[in-house]
Amino acid sequence: MKLIYDVEAKPVFKKRLVFAFQQVLAIMAATIAVPLIVKNGMSTSAALFGAGVGTLVYIAFTHKKSPVFLGSSFAFIGSMVSAFSTAASVSLGYVGLILGAFFAGLVYVLFAILIRFLGTKWVSTLLPPVVIGPTVAIIGLSLAANAVNDLQTTNLTQVHSQWAILCGVVTLIATMLASTNGNRTLRLIPFIIGITVGYIFAMILTFIGLSTGIETMQIINFQPLMDLFKDGIQFSSFFAMPSFTFLEAAKGLKDLDFAYTASIFVAYVPVALVVFAEHIADHKNISSIIERDLLKDPGLDKTLLGDGVGSMVGAFFGGCANTTYGESVACVALSKNASVSTILLAAIECIFISFLHPFVALLSTIPSCVMGGVCMALYGFIAVSGLKMLKNVDLDVDHNLYVVSAILIAGIGGLSLNFGNLNLTSVACAMLLGILVNRILKYRAAVK
Repeated sequence: MKLIYDVEAKPVFKKRLVFAFQQVLAIMAATIAVPLIVKNGMSTSAALFGAGVGTLVYIAFTHKKSPVFLGSSFAFIGSMVSAFSTAASVSLGYVGLILGAFFAGLVYVLFAILIRFLGTKWVSTLLPPVVIGPTVAIIGLSLAANAVNDLQTTNLTQVHSQWAILCGVVTLIATMLASTNGNRTLRLIPFIIGITVGYIFAMILTFIGLSTGIETMQIINFQPLMDLFKDGIQFSSFFAMPSFTFLEAAKGLKDLDFAYTASIFVAYVPVALVVFAEHIADHKNISSIIERDLLKDPGLDKTLLGDGVGSMVGAFFGGCANTTYGESVACVALSKNASVSTILLAAIECIFISFLHPFVALLSTIPSCVMGGVCMALYGFIAVSGLKMLKNVDLDVDHNLYVVSAILIAGIGGLSLNFGNLNLTSVACAMLLGILVNRILKYRAAVK
């Protein structure tokens, strides 16, 4: 892929502000979704702050060589819910969130040390293109149902509507036109163009729906903005410190004991082992986009350290263990902007936005159908980038054909496993099955 801005490039600051905001929009919905799903008073603003700080840590550890944003990890949702459900108090649950992220990060640190001494050859042997390619594709394809569901949903009435679908399709087409037919500037911000066009179209439909009483046309829910000023205009309506996790956790330290610590360890560590595989897949993906092997430079040990320590720091503030975001990688591919300085500024913008109530409220009014429209493009880019990794794999060879088939069918079919609090996602199961099939077939071929 021919990049407009390479990794070391530094676009003009004014442009960089816009490019960075596009990255923020790409990761926003998923990052704030995790605390909303886990509940227990978790703050979306704090999650944004944690994602920004975690990304800064990641950039530092990777020596500004990897254009990836860290956001709240969906893989740990079950672990986070368990942290609250097994806690004697909500405050102790917040302690569990920080402890869990520390244990998960420690797994990454240990892997990084192991790789530092043993190298990455074993990783390439375990995860050749025939395995990693379809696995990356599954990361995008497994999110397809989410994108389509969002595409059909209105924010105000939370129902599927033909008007929502129309709005989502308009957003998708606007994004694609900006990316393919726009001038150099528009091609760099197709995501922002798509959301802006979709939001304006949704606003028009919403006003028509409210005036005519047609519920299916009422797409945007402006309530978050209205709630800000229900008690009049005050300073706190504009600026407020996020409810940081460590502040609430400090109240629960007195209830911490060995049994609860052990339960957190069991809930988080197995999931971290699974996310380790997804970390490799994401970095293989971004490596193919920027045409640099990040597993060699800055090195898998550096990316793991950045991800692990970034998760620890991010959870200290926001409660969510972080992970590299496929949405961020897809945004790089879609905009052809791999500038790490853009990612750096996006992290700073996330931190700044977390203190601005009106801005967070405004972003939360972006309709699901609009985000669904742009996500169809984003998730599609992830899937296609994975399939591109197979271009040098001979699929006329039965061995390769069976490995790819097993991964695609398991992933698309939604194969998953649950062992208590441990949930192996369809991506993890597909990858593990692919590794197993690949090694068995190679072993049988060697025996013959």
